[in-house]
Amino acid sequence: MPTLQVRDLPENLYRLLQEKAKRERRSLSQEAIVTLAKGLQKDPSPRDRRRKVLQEIERLPIDHDTVAQLDPVAIIMEDRQR
Repeated sequence: MPTLQVRDLPENLYRLLQEKAKRERRSLSQEAIVTLAKGLQKDPSPRDRRRKVLQEIERLPIDHDTVAQLDPVAIIMEDRQR
């Protein structure tokens, strides 16, 4: 099995990896492998991710009656009162 050595790893990343490994009850090496695998499975381009999300949104059904009843001003005021 290949070995990977990472040099000059920022201290904060190392600590985050250690903390996550502890929470997940994994060794530091196991957690690094899991984190790398998850990261590599994502689309490298933010543009591609946005396009994918927008396509999913377009597939959702729209209830036009509910949309017609929405008042943007009322929604903003309600949000500000929280």
